[in-house]
Amino acid sequence: MTLDIFVVVIYALGMLVLGWYGMRKAKTHEDYLVAGRNLGPSLYMGTMAATVLGGASTVGTVRLGYVHGISGFWLCAALGLGIIALNLFLAKPLLKLRIFTVTQVLEKRYNPMARQASAVIMLVYALMISVTSILAIGTVMQVLFDLPFAVSVLLGGGVVVVYSAIGGMWSLTLTDIVQFVIKTVGLMFVLLPICLYRVGGWDTLVSKLPASNFSWTAIGWDTILTYFLIYFFGILIGQDIWQRVFTVRTAKVAQYAGTAAGIYCIFYGLGCALIGMAAHVLLPDLQNVNTAFAAIVKVSLPDGIRGLVIAAALAAMMSTASAGLLAAATTIGEDLLPRLRGGKQSSLGLTRLATCLTGLVVLGIALVVNDVISALTLAYNLLVGGMLVPLIGAIFWKRATTAGAIASMALGFGTAVVFMLKDGLDANTPIYYSLSVALVAFVLVSLLSARRVAGTLKAW
Repeated sequence: MTLDIFVVVIYALGMLVLGWYGMRKAKTHEDYLVAGRNLGPSLYMGTMAATVLGGASTVGTVRLGYVHGISGFWLCAALGLGIIALNLFLAKPLLKLRIFTVTQVLEKRYNPMARQASAVIMLVYALMISVTSILAIGTVMQVLFDLPFAVSVLLGGGVVVVYSAIGGMWSLTLTDIVQFVIKTVGLMFVLLPICLYRVGGWDTLVSKLPASNFSWTAIGWDTILTYFLIYFFGILIGQDIWQRVFTVRTAKVAQYAGTAAGIYCIFYGLGCALIGMAAHVLLPDLQNVNTAFAAIVKVSLPDGIRGLVIAAALAAMMSTASAGLLAAATTIGEDLLPRLRGGKQSSLGLTRLATCLTGLVVLGIALVVNDVISALTLAYNLLVGGMLVPLIGAIFWKRATTAGAIASMALGFGTAVVFMLKDGLDANTPIYYSLSVALVAFVLVSLLSARRVAGTLKAW
């Protein structure tokens, strides 16, 4: 594995170098958080796609393909369609607001209390998004290099924390572009063709797998619906994704480059599902299906090429891990710290420190959680259950009140937690019940409470 290790070390050093270069470009607070709001189509498309397609999308979709066949692609499809909808319909008004966080929309429509309440939910979501991908990094490095899991998490996650903290969004943008290219080449143009070749071609794959593996709905309509409720709507309101929208130069660039990124996500999901199906043929008796990706890489690729694909997988995971990390730090620096500091806004140095400390928290959480899909589901259940209804209401319902929004967030968030504890992280009930309770609370409390003369979202 010496050659593979060398390739991965070179990749990690490259990420750190790009992080250092990003630090030199991040000279202002706005540069650090949103790359100066000046990204063109190529940079925007690459960074948007890289942000969405991380550890759960890669390792998780390969696992879903291993278990369910081609229908495992629906996770990435829901993410991709969410990216398309966000950029076609919401990017233009969002850019006019000139804000940094999702929660600022709630403050403009309701009041600062709504912003603080939603910031707590957004912080939990962003932390878990970062944890999810760092978990995936640790899983891959553990299986391929026979390292202890804790060492794998600290090494891979440590690289993410360093380059994210020193350069902010500029570091993330530069590393995302390289990561986008590496994972496209490594996974779509190297691993997928080799896996199909190893199983004997498409016809052999079809003959060795049950017919249900080639059904687009074998995963179940209830699961497909849940993916859309969680991931499609989660994309529309996630801080990590909105923060990427804030980096684009114009709304027109966001619309066509963002749509291209969404389409790419769908095809990426198809590729990962096919890799999982090939893994099922080559490794039919895996004891832990969560290791399907790492296992197929280990047995099907020669030295050196294996290192390239490992780097591609790490690229996918690091891009999402860094996006979640910066989103969490931005929520702390822009929404929570000013409240504790009497309204004083965070400086560039303080924001950089917050990113570093948040990274240490993420690494700590990653050491005690062990399932990438469950961690991702936890994050999106809390986000969508707690924030979708009041945020959509802020945009489209003039009768909405601050009391209704806060009640919706608290009860939706709490309901999601209760049903995840009761039925498990993989159950559909947390998202169904949390959205239902949040909607009822939002409407009833808004109608019963005195309507405040709130700010307006003029961009809409």
